[in-house]
Amino acid sequence: MKISLAWLNNYLDRSVEADQVEQVLTDQGLPIESRLEVGGDVMLDVEVTSNRSDCLSHIGLAREMAAGAGCALVEPDYTVSAASGGNTTNEFGGVRVEDAKRCSQYTARVIRGVKVGPSPAWLVQRLEAVGQRSVNNVADVTNFVLLELGQPLHAFDLAQLAGGRIVVRQARRGEAFVAIDGSRHELTSGMLVIADDREPVAVAGIMGGFGSRVTQKTVDVVLESAAFDPSSVRCTGRALKLSSESSFRFERGVDPMGVQRASARAANLICEVAGGHVAGELIQVGGDAPQARQVTMRTRQCNELLGLRLTPAVIAELLERLGFEPRAEGDGERVVCTVPSYRLDVSREVDLIEEVARAHGLEAVPVQEKIHIVTRPVQPRVAARQSLGRVLVAHGYHETVTFSFLNEKHGRAFLTADEQVVSVDEQSRHVGTRAEPVLRPSVLPSLLACRKANQGAGNTDVRLYECAAVWSRREGKVIERNHLALLCDAHEAQQTLRDVRGTVSELVERLAGNVGLSFVPAELNGLTGAALIEISGQRLGRIGLIDEGRQRLFDLQVSVVIAELDLDALLDAYPPTRRVGGLPRFPAIERDLSVVVDERVRWGDIQGHVLATEPALLEDVAFLDVYRGKPIPKSKKSVSFRMLFRDPVSTLRHEQVDPQVAAVVQRLEIQVDAQLRG
Repeated sequence: MKISLAWLNNYLDRSVEADQVEQVLTDQGLPIESRLEVGGDVMLDVEVTSNRSDCLSHIGLAREMAAGAGCALVEPDYTVSAASGGNTTNEFGGVRVEDAKRCSQYTARVIRGVKVGPSPAWLVQRLEAVGQRSVNNVADVTNFVLLELGQPLHAFDLAQLAGGRIVVRQARRGEAFVAIDGSRHELTSGMLVIADDREPVAVAGIMGGFGSRVTQKTVDVVLESAAFDPSSVRCTGRALKLSSESSFRFERGVDPMGVQRASARAANLICEVAGGHVAGELIQVGGDAPQARQVTMRTRQCNELLGLRLTPAVIAELLERLGFEPRAEGDGERVVCTVPSYRLDVSREVDLIEEVARAHGLEAVPVQEKIHIVTRPVQPRVAARQSLGRVLVAHGYHETVTFSFLNEKHGRAFLTADEQVVSVDEQSRHVGTRAEPVLRPSVLPSLLACRKANQGAGNTDVRLYECAAVWSRREGKVIERNHLALLCDAHEAQQTLRDVRGTVSELVERLAGNVGLSFVPAELNGLTGAALIEISGQRLGRIGLIDEGRQRLFDLQVSVVIAELDLDALLDAYPPTRRVGGLPRFPAIERDLSVVVDERVRWGDIQGHVLATEPALLEDVAFLDVYRGKPIPKSKKSVSFRMLFRDPVSTLRHEQVDPQVAAVVQRLEIQVDAQLRG
């Protein structure tokens, strides 16, 4: 932000020198980048951080000088003294705002009978002192007020507005716009524009149009002063590669209470330097006075963070010097501040503490020779994420980090029946994501795209995982969740499914403990051999082999097994709950059985029947293998499993185990038509 020393002194009750300005502003956290003598004046280039939009003006920096140098701020007169009391209905049709969300306030004044020409010497000198060139007296006033108050303005030639009205609306796709600098642009739907009855005459918050600019033929002027949404201005400016002093300020936020003041100030100056008179009253759409923000600060917290011992009275005095309205409460335990409307950066306690430090002087904050650190245990969710990474890396998985955007075809690939994709608003869409306009509803498409990239590089035996946010729309509401997804090459589908299932089982055991993990076969979109993953009867995720259609969609030459889990549910279950006991004192007896069953019989069915038999000394039952082929008949398979028996109080004998094994075999014969294989 370039400022003029002479101009700055206009707003202080006593003059300050350049050296003093440099020292005070630097101490206030606004360092001077350069300093230049300009025709008897001094131009100072002040480094203003992006959160201090209130300092992008001479008034804003004068406030900082007044606070730091003990001066009083002298503001200009904001009373409209040139009003004639006439009306504007004959030629100006008023203002209509169709997008109140992105244009929260729009004001217009009509100034009639102006004589456009060169600016007076004082106005030219002010602009040239900060590197601006003079255009004409009306345009120069709008630039002057922008640099004075930080509120962008624009002046339209009323005669060039078709229909004599202002409409704040979204651009229509393909509309052409010629900017005031002569550059040509094609607008897209979603961009906010200022239009007349025929076409856009300005891109909101960025730049006016060439056709409606003020020229020497202009007689009647419509003066705009408004507040536009910062993100809308930023996105449109980047898309059009168009920027200006106005957009620089709108992108950082303007004082909502300064819109009318700037309009009044500019109207007075235009009448002063270009003649004419203000016709009628201010036309205003929106702009209800915002509720005053109040922030509470604990005096003890302030002193602890800064290492000071300031009394509540001193803290209140420092904040009052910066324009806040503080009051002490609770016998000085806290200070409640009403925040000025122009301080958009102050919303938290720590923001007020920073203001106290600035006003007290950063050089007065003591520097300790030693740093005292209080160690605290790792937060549970952090520890859970670390454990998750260790388990998956141990199983050979590599972590990926991918973008959240997808093309719509990939986004729909793994949707459930009650979900819809979430499309990105075109106005907010980055140029590089136009081919990928939806937010991913699953992490699986991202992993499959990574697998395709590995395929192109000739990599095999790929195992990937990613933790990321996903979005979907259900019943009109956008739902955001965090998922963990796994992908593993499947050269042998059944074996890979078992491997991935084992990885998931260990992961759940490490993070949640013994919580009743189960895999329930189900028909799932995009998967074959699929199952729902449940813990304690609650759905945790899904697992399966991607089907041929999804394999072709992602152009994969190998099959892959995937799993997708609710990451938040896993992390919330940490730390794991475990059931433990003493070490066994007596040896166990293992019995391995192989039974021939129909293909439709699942391992879960067999395991369930074994447990339902309730063998008295059974300690564990575990799956071993499945075999298909000779001499097993077609449509049959041989399932092998191991039963572990143990007596906790004595050495177990085989004659004690044999009846329990026989009971298990008998139940399997009856329930699933199993045949014991020799």
